[in-house]
Amino acid sequence: MRIVYLSLLLLFTACATTNTTTMTKATPDLSTPHERNPNTTATYYEAVDFYEKLADTYPQIRLVEYGKTDIGKPLHLVVFSADNDFDAASLRNKNKRIILINNGIHPGEPCGVDASMMLLRDYALDGELPENIVLAVIPVYNIGGAINRNAHTRANQDGPESYGFRGNARNLDLNRDFVKADSRNAQAFTQIYHEWQPDIFIDNHTSNGADYQYTMTMIATQHNKLESTLGKYLNDDLMPQLYADMKARNWEMTPYVYARTTPDEGIIAFLDLPRYSSGYTTLFNTIGFIPETHMLKPFADRVASTRAFMESVIDAVEKDGDKIAELRRRANENVRTQTTFDINWELDTERVEMLNFKGYEAKQKPSDVSGLDRLYYDHDAPFEQEIPFLNNYKSSLSIEKPYAYIIPQAWHEVIERMKWNGVEMTQLTADKIIEGEVYFIGDFDTRDAYEGHYLHSNVQVEKRVMPLPYFAGDYIVKADQITNRYIIETLEPQAPDSWFAWNFFDSILMQKEHFSPYIFEDEAAEMLRNNPALKAELEEKKNSDKKFAESAYAQLNFIYKKSKHYEPTHLRYPVMRVINANEL
Repeated sequence: MRIVYLSLLLLFTACATTNTTTMTKATPDLSTPHERNPNTTATYYEAVDFYEKLADTYPQIRLVEYGKTDIGKPLHLVVFSADNDFDAASLRNKNKRIILINNGIHPGEPCGVDASMMLLRDYALDGELPENIVLAVIPVYNIGGAINRNAHTRANQDGPESYGFRGNARNLDLNRDFVKADSRNAQAFTQIYHEWQPDIFIDNHTSNGADYQYTMTMIATQHNKLESTLGKYLNDDLMPQLYADMKARNWEMTPYVYARTTPDEGIIAFLDLPRYSSGYTTLFNTIGFIPETHMLKPFADRVASTRAFMESVIDAVEKDGDKIAELRRRANENVRTQTTFDINWELDTERVEMLNFKGYEAKQKPSDVSGLDRLYYDHDAPFEQEIPFLNNYKSSLSIEKPYAYIIPQAWHEVIERMKWNGVEMTQLTADKIIEGEVYFIGDFDTRDAYEGHYLHSNVQVEKRVMPLPYFAGDYIVKADQITNRYIIETLEPQAPDSWFAWNFFDSILMQKEHFSPYIFEDEAAEMLRNNPALKAELEEKKNSDKKFAESAYAQLNFIYKKSKHYEPTHLRYPVMRVINANEL
C-alpha cells in the first residue's frame, strides 16, 4: 500500500542531478532517525526540524505554533490538509472529518512520535490521504519531558535506546492534567482542541503491567460515558471494525489489559475520567482512543503497530465520515437539551462479556531477591482462551441540571478555564439578591499529594434553597449549551474531576473566625438554658460519641456552630444553582 520512502528519495536525487533546469534546490532528507536506526526515537528538536522540512516541501502541510509550554517552548501542531486549506472552521464547513493525534505526552512512550512522522511524510509522497479527512498532529506534547532525555526511567522497557521522562518541566504527569489545566501545555492543548473540534482523538502511549502476546492494546472512550447514540456506534460498530482491520494488518490487538490480578482471570474496561485525555474529549462528544503498545515488545514493532492503528482509524473514518458527523451533530444537540446528567460511575459487574485472549501462563517461583514467591509469565506456555471482560460502567450519581449556575467573579481561575473551553457566559450588570440552590460541603476524603493537588473524593453535600447577594460582574452560566457535560462535571462538587475535587474552592473549607472558650462558656450555657432542643441534641451527641463527650472544646464548638457568631460562608460552596429563570 505504501511506497517505500528511501526508494523515492533515490529517484528524487537522480532527477535533481539530471534535470537541474527544472529543480532549483535539492530535495531535503526526509528520512527519520527511527528509519536510520530502528531502536531510536526522534528527539524533540529532530521532530520539529523534520516537520519544518516537510512543511517547506509539501504545500498541503503546515506547522503552527500554539502558546508556550511550561519549558518556554511553543506547542506545535502539524496540519495535513489535502486542499491546502488550513482554516479549521472552513474545513468543517467543507464537511471534512478532523482527526487530532497527540504524541509524546509520556516521552518514555514515544511510538507515536516516530510513527506520525513517517505517516504524514508517506501520505504527502503518495497522495493517499482520503479527501474527506484532515490530520492534525501534535509532534511532541510533553516538550520538557522529551528534552529531559535518558535511558533508564522506563524500567525494563525494550527500547528505544534513549527517550524522555514522564514528568514535564513542572514534574506534572500531563495525562492527569486535561480538565484541571495547571500546565501551560494543557492550556495550549485546550486552544488547539477547541479551534479544531476533532471528530476523533488519538493519544499514543505505551503500557507496562502484565505480559501477553499482543503488541497493541486499546483504551477507547468508555462508551457508557459518551452520549448514548455516539457510544453505541463506538462500541457496536467502530471498535469491531478497528479490531478486524488491525488483525488483517497482522497487528491483532486486544482491549487494554487492566487486569483484576492476572489477565487469565479477566480484564476491566478503563474508566477514563476527564483528567485523562480521552475522558476530557468525551465531555465534548469526541471519540477518543489511547493506543497502548506493550513495553516488552521491540520498539520497532511498537512503532509499526502504532502507525497501523492510525491508518486503521483513518480508513474507518473515510468510510463512516458522514455517519460520524451526523452522530456528533445529534449528540451535541442531545447534550444541549438533556435534563439529567450522570456524573459518577461504578463498574457494572453483572454485565460480563467473554473475550478471546492470547496470553502467557502466570506462574509463581521463588524470588532470588526475597526468597518468597514471585509472579512471572511463562513464554514457554502461551495460551488462547476465553476470559471475562467487564466492559460496562453504570451511573452511581445523577444530577438534574439547573437553569443556570452563578460563579462569583472572585473565583477567576475557574472562570478562565470555563472560557478556555468555549463555555458561553454572561455577567450580571448590577448587584442583585438571587434565590437558588446552594450546597454546603459535608464529609469528603482527601488523598495524599497528587499531581500538584490534594484531590477530594466521596464528597457529601447538603443542598439548601436560600437567597444570596451577587454582584455586577459575577458570571451566569446557562445550562443550555453543547458544553453542558463540561459545565456540569466541573461545577457539581460531587463529580470526581470537579473544580471542588481539584481544590479550586478549598478556601471555603477553613473558618476565618473562631471563639475564645473562656468567654464563650457563659453564652453557650445561656443558649442551652433557652433552647431545650439544642441541649437535647448536645446530649445525644455526647452519648453516641465518647471522644466528643470527653472534649470540652468540641462541645463548645458544637454550640458555637449553632450560634449567631458562626460565619455563614464556612463550607458553603460559592456556585449557586439557579432553578427559576425569573431570578435572573
